[in-house]
Amino acid sequence: MTVDDARTGVPRSLRVAAAVGWRALVVVAALYVIGQVLATLASVVVPVAIALLLAALLTPAVRWLVEHRVPRGVATTVVMVGGLALLTGVLTFVVMAFVNGVPDLALQLTAGVDALVTWLRDGPLHISNQQLTDAQQEVLAVIGENQGSLTTGAITTAATIGETLAEMLLVVFTLIFFLLGGPQIWQFLLLGVPSDVRSRVDVAGRRSLAALVSYTRATAAVAVVDAVAIGIGLGVLGVPLAVPLAALVFLGAFVPIIGALVGGGAAVLVALVANGPVSALIVLAIIIAVMQLEGHVLQPLLLGRAVRLHPLAVVLAVATGLVVAGIAGALFAVPLLAVLNSAIRSLRSPSDEYVDPAEVRSSEPEESGPPEPGHDRHPDTSGDTSPPGVSGDTSPPGVEVPAQAVPR
Repeated sequence: MTVDDARTGVPRSLRVAAAVGWRALVVVAALYVIGQVLATLASVVVPVAIALLLAALLTPAVRWLVEHRVPRGVATTVVMVGGLALLTGVLTFVVMAFVNGVPDLALQLTAGVDALVTWLRDGPLHISNQQLTDAQQEVLAVIGENQGSLTTGAITTAATIGETLAEMLLVVFTLIFFLLGGPQIWQFLLLGVPSDVRSRVDVAGRRSLAALVSYTRATAAVAVVDAVAIGIGLGVLGVPLAVPLAALVFLGAFVPIIGALVGGGAAVLVALVANGPVSALIVLAIIIAVMQLEGHVLQPLLLGRAVRLHPLAVVLAVATGLVVAGIAGALFAVPLLAVLNSAIRSLRSPSDEYVDPAEVRSSEPEESGPPEPGHDRHPDTSGDTSPPGVSGDTSPPGVEVPAQAVPR
């Protein structure tokens, strides 16, 4: 029996399934290897990814200063110093508010525990004082038995703090070079792309990073609105630790869905312990109203069509990131999805094949679709002598390309 006879004896559907199957296995194996490499280098990959997000947030300020004839090095220094000063001031304010509010919260928590014990003793359960005392002694015994583990955990926490500080320094160091030498970094990365598709990859990279800029800025704006609105509600209701809880809501806004649940749940829990069920229900209503405002007004208005993602895609991305890489995976899942979505759309669009990168710098991210009739995809840039990366509002951080990579 020849090979052709054997091939004709196998149903076509089975041959197609086998071909797709082994290719899928190769892709899964490649993704697994990449995942293992990234997990091994997590101490480097995560700080670089955070620096990239911060660069997307701070690049507009650097670009504005450069457009006003401020040297790029000076502009980077001003933005970095100003950002660090602002971050330090906010963190100091939040920590001081937390420290000042903890004693009152502790007193209210003690009163709440006493009320719970009274209800357990005098309520429908009728638990005796001896049973409550035995439960307290069991808790103390468990703590005593696990004192060694707790001490080891404290030492591990100290080591983790040291690693965190080192990673923070790496974030700052990387961010400086992203803001200062981003154009050169992008040019260097483009050298690894074949010359016949370099312009197309350049456009896809510009559009994907422009989507990242839009996503980061919009998410920061939404986080500020959420934190201010919920913080004002907590302050009006007299809930302790209103400022730290508002800061937690701000940080949680960068992790879609899970962050809102954690920040909102903490606010409701503190309101329940401190002020009772009525205050907790009011806080819950405020959080739901703010989330509705965010989902139906702020995000569609600020993000636009370019980085608008289906809610199911967002949920699945966050869940997958959380399972694969924990909190870091949940944080970077949606930005990565937005970048991939924009890059794939650009690579698949025939209209982006010969687009001038200067046009991408000066266009909004949502204009990545086919051009309008009569729109010139081949503008004359021979007389443009302005430095690359300066014009426009949505160009990604450090996305520039040598002139020879631009098709004529």
